[in-house]
Amino acid sequence: LDLTEAQSEGAVFDACIFRRARFNASSHQASAFVNCTFLSCKFFDSRFTQCKFVGSMFDGCEFDQMQVSGGDWSFVGLPGAVLDRAFFADVRLREADLTGASCKAGSLRDVDLSGAWLHGVDFSACDLRGSDLSAIEPENVRLKEAIIMIDQTIVIAEALGLDVRRK
Repeated sequence: LDLTEAQSEGAVFDACIFRRARFNASSHQASAFVNCTFLSCKFFDSRFTQCKFVGSMFDGCEFDQMQVSGGDWSFVGLPGAVLDRAFFADVRLREADLTGASCKAGSLRDVDLSGAWLHGVDFSACDLRGSDLSAIEPENVRLKEAIIMIDQTIVIAEALGLDVRRK
């Protein structure tokens, strides 16, 4: 399937399987890909605005320069995904499986990662400002040079077992 430069608005895909599909330079708004499976798909420079991917699974996909703004990606499976240079903003990734994912130099701004599976994730130089980091276990993720806000440092310090006090 070649969806290169395709545009969708309000489209609904339910329990579909996309195998080697190309979403390159495509744009999708308020569309839903619910419980879908994506196998070896390419998302180069694709844009998803206020889209729903709840329960979808990604395996062997390429996400270079993909942009996701808003929407619900809860319960999504992205284990081992290479999300380097991908951009997520104001997205719900609640209870998503990001086990072993690489987000080096990517951006996950104001993302709800509560309950997400983050074991082995590489957040090196990733912009995590405003994101819910309550599921992070610092000893199981790479955070070198990650960009965070002051209030997020408290969450990480508490996850390390520190007793954080005001005075």
